[in-house]
Amino acid sequence: MKRSGVQNEVAIPQGIEVTFGEHALVAKKDGKEITRKVNPKIKLAKQDDKVILSVENARKMERRLIESATSHIKNVFDGLLTAWEYELEICNVHFPVTVTFDKAKGEFIVKNLLGERAPRVIKAEQPGKIEVEIKAPHIKIKSYDLEAAGQNAANLEKISKIKNRDRNKFQDGIFITKKPGKVYL
Repeated sequence: MKRSGVQNEVAIPQGIEVTFGEHALVAKKDGKEITRKVNPKIKLAKQDDKVILSVENARKMERRLIESATSHIKNVFDGLLTAWEYELEICNVHFPVTVTFDKAKGEFIVKNLLGERAPRVIKAEQPGKIEVEIKAPHIKIKSYDLEAAGQNAANLEKISKIKNRDRNKFQDGIFITKKPGKVYL
């Protein structure tokens, strides 16, 4: 069976500067920079105003890798043009929960969850890349890097998870209500 190469193209939007590192793509615009690593099997090249991703002797696995890399690169370009935004909601039935973001330390602080005296503290992933807006009961996390915004939203949801209680009665916590492309009702 003869295998052929696979090649995908991604158009580079105007104003975005693209360079290549060792198995990575570096995109810059207006002082913002995102580095996205790519599988070593994939060859990156720049031709006119397009990024060319190619693999020779592509099997099913390589085709999957190249499609995933193409999607990641499109997300990088979309994020540099318009920021990604996650919305979370603070839900409390028993005790009023307060959430703060300490920008200097890069920490989220969740106080009074289920009446706990000690606050739950979690370090923000890449705190320089995110903007946090807290207006109780809503939290908005914006970033030009999709992975930074998504990971911080997931970490906030995870830190407020309640264990060893009946989830039908204890519905307190922080939950993702909207993420790019999806809305949960």
